[in-house]
Amino acid sequence: MKKILCVLLLCLNVSMFFSQNINHEDVVKVKFSIEQKENEAFVVAKITIIPGWHINSFKLPKNSYAIQTDIKLNPQANFAIKELIEPKPNQYIDEDLGDMQSHHKGSLVMKRKILINSVTDFKLTGVFSFQVCDEAGKCLMPHEYPISLKVKGSAIVTPVDSTTAVSKDTNSIIADQGTKIDNASTKSPKKESKKSMLLIFVISFLSGFAALLTPCVFPMIPMTVSYFTKNSKSRAAGIRNAILYGLSIIAIYVILGTIVTTIFGPSALNALSTNVWFNVIFFLLLVIFAVSFLGAFEIMLPSSWQNKADQASDKGGYLGIFFMALALALVSFSCTGPIVGTLLVESATIGGIAPFVGMFGFSLALALPFALFAAFPGWLNTLPKSGGWLNTVKVFLGFLELALAFKFLSNADLVVQGHFLERELFLAIWIGIFGVLTIYLFGFIRLPHDSPIEKLSVGRTMLGTLTLIFVIYLIPGMWGAQLKLISGFPPPLSYSESPLGFTSAQNNQGQTENKDMHLGPQNIMVFHDLDKAEAYAKEVNKPLFVDFTGHACVNCRKMEEKVWGEPGIIEILRDKMVIVSLYVDEKTPLPASEHKVLEYAPGKTMKITQVGHKWSYLQTTRFKSNTQPYYRLLGPKGEDLDIGSADYEHHGNTEDFKAWLEKGLGEYNKASDKNK
Repeated sequence: MKKILCVLLLCLNVSMFFSQNINHEDVVKVKFSIEQKENEAFVVAKITIIPGWHINSFKLPKNSYAIQTDIKLNPQANFAIKELIEPKPNQYIDEDLGDMQSHHKGSLVMKRKILINSVTDFKLTGVFSFQVCDEAGKCLMPHEYPISLKVKGSAIVTPVDSTTAVSKDTNSIIADQGTKIDNASTKSPKKESKKSMLLIFVISFLSGFAALLTPCVFPMIPMTVSYFTKNSKSRAAGIRNAILYGLSIIAIYVILGTIVTTIFGPSALNALSTNVWFNVIFFLLLVIFAVSFLGAFEIMLPSSWQNKADQASDKGGYLGIFFMALALALVSFSCTGPIVGTLLVESATIGGIAPFVGMFGFSLALALPFALFAAFPGWLNTLPKSGGWLNTVKVFLGFLELALAFKFLSNADLVVQGHFLERELFLAIWIGIFGVLTIYLFGFIRLPHDSPIEKLSVGRTMLGTLTLIFVIYLIPGMWGAQLKLISGFPPPLSYSESPLGFTSAQNNQGQTENKDMHLGPQNIMVFHDLDKAEAYAKEVNKPLFVDFTGHACVNCRKMEEKVWGEPGIIEILRDKMVIVSLYVDEKTPLPASEHKVLEYAPGKTMKITQVGHKWSYLQTTRFKSNTQPYYRLLGPKGEDLDIGSADYEHHGNTEDFKAWLEKGLGEYNKASDKNK
């Protein structure tokens, strides 16, 4: 066991070890000099980077979180600081991070221009700041090399306020101008990732509190805290040991999340989120978890694991406390295992370090009570007694897991377009699940391990009432209601037995006149082929709304159901634009003659064998983005209108999205007038 712990701790600290044992001077060498002509001079940095490493460019894509390389000079009255000049950087989209990378390799020269405002010689000081990273994405800490150079005075001087010059004119000039980067398209997917990570943390934290209320964990709180307070030499020692116990719980679950991330990689989990077999397997896994919570059986780890952990906990000291926490994790696995498994599944749909974040949030909520009750033991008297209500919590979680399971089955069906689980059937299943949960909460049925109910508690009555309200809310969805409260969970409105509603007589205002159109979101007719859509848009003189989307994209469904259908927006989309929806996860095979391998970034290629591959390649190479939903507007000649892009992160509300559409219409009309 000690060997295993050592290996895990080594994995956790490998990046720190890596950073500490490689010097910046071994990787990046810089020589500084002055190039001067009369009152104009350049601080020159000749940079040499060893193979396999790179530094970021000074001019980074908009909203990039990378650390720029810069020549920073200390302002003086003797000179004014002007622009920085750098070579054309290497740029590509990083699949793991989901954003545009811009960096330099090998040998290069960067220059900072200055204007001399002194007739006498002077000394110039500053720093060359940078961060160096290797090809695997591991980065050393940001570093600075000091700059100290002598500058000759000039007979020709230009009086300039140096502080003003610094603030107004420190832009970058690319020595070799290349392809224009669409800053709107590199809109910082990291912000969206940051938001997703926060959501995972909140959900995980709440799940940890839910796990506390299960029969496997809740009774352990007073037992464990009492043990620490009674068997410690002082109250301070008891508090300290309980805190160490809580930290050990966090370490155990965080190590689990780290192992998952390390094994599968930061991008592999996210790539699996649209994989059919991934979704089917997790559907079955969550069903098993749900059935276990409902009382059919218990998921238990081998008893030998528990026995060994118990024996190790008797050793005392910090190691004994750690094994006490491990024993808790093993003993309570039948209750926490399904919750942890569900969190890891949900984290997998986000990818990156989400499993790590999820386990940290879950374990933090699980560990907090042990530390707090040890610090304030009087609080133990306020805890409710263990009883049948704990099993009720467990059953409630089981119903929630069962409902969530069908979301994964729906994802698989959407990706293959099987139409086995269309919107009506999905909602019928949810109505059934939450309907039975309502009956259970009101005490009309009992499940294994339930205690007899003499009378309903206020909490159970309120929860049952809320569940009943939710069931009633779901019912109109069977007849075409949008159900914005759960948008993104059920299949879209267009993926339905009756896409126009059971009683609808809409004719889509003649939009079906083109045989290449298909019914899309909000009953709007859309294309699924870019060439045909462009030809039709030119024919009817309307801007082309390009929608990069995905069958299993939750945010795409939220955007379509919450924003597209709003007054003032649906009229623009339906009547004033031509829409083409390009599904990047469309699995339809391309003809063999169209199979190819294309380079989408220097040294990186993509196999094009399915329709979705083609649209993904187009979005990556033309618009420098690979996140969905992603919207662009094309002009009369198929050109990109100069309004940037729209997405769920920045336009997921009526006001911003409508403003973007109206701006696009204005730009289209201007372009049309120029072409007349």
